[in-house]
Amino acid sequence: TFDEIEIPEDLKEEAAELRGKLIEEVAAYDENLLEKYMEDEDSITEDEVHAALRAAVMDMSIIPMICGSAFKNKGVQFLLDAVCRYLPSPMDKEAVIGTNPSTGEEERRKPDVKEPFAALAFKIATDPFVGRLAFFRAYSGRLDAGSYVLNNRSGKKERISRIYQMHANKQNAIDYIEAGDIGAAVGFKSIKTGDTLSDEKHPIVLESMDFPDPVIGIAVEPKTKADVDKLGMALAKLAEEDPTFTVRTDEAS
Repeated sequence: TFDEIEIPEDLKEEAAELRGKLIEEVAAYDENLLEKYMEDEDSITEDEVHAALRAAVMDMSIIPMICGSAFKNKGVQFLLDAVCRYLPSPMDKEAVIGTNPSTGEEERRKPDVKEPFAALAFKIATDPFVGRLAFFRAYSGRLDAGSYVLNNRSGKKERISRIYQMHANKQNAIDYIEAGDIGAAVGFKSIKTGDTLSDEKHPIVLESMDFPDPVIGIAVEPKTKADVDKLGMALAKLAEEDPTFTVRTDEAS
């Protein structure tokens, strides 16, 4: 948390100078703001500055830098506000490009609920209450809880029995998810990180993720033979949740 207070007297001159430099830089990306700046710098409002900054960020002309520390919880709220203020929403983005798994031809999906459903699973996790969760981002269309999607890696249908909005470790059940949303699904059988989920009649494979190869190896073994199966299940679960974690059995030892 933080409090907003008046600028101390001994810093007002410096603050005014820095604000002037900020407006001068931002005005270069907005003709109307530049004209207003030349006529009367003091007439420029805070909302106009934010709008010009957003336009420049959207155009990739500038990159905002935010000071803070997640560990010390400093500047986190300001960072989140800046994300909402300056970064593009899913609706601001152009169509995502993928390929048709059958023909290899290019496919496009606009961030529109009227488009066929397409989503990318970016994380698999295990919850003690609901079981395996597949986190996914919807790029187009709409998916209702209880419906089926096509897993384009396996070519098989997957039933999404429930959909959740995640808030830290809490789940909020929702009836559907639309283009631009991020959700978590349960009820699936074989979804893995990087899988594209789509409308059965309109298959598409989105660009997946590249994972680094492991650079450290370690040997583990159960204390007793009775623990072999438990250890195997635990390691398999870790490998499913983390694509950079691989497990193999050394037959020689």
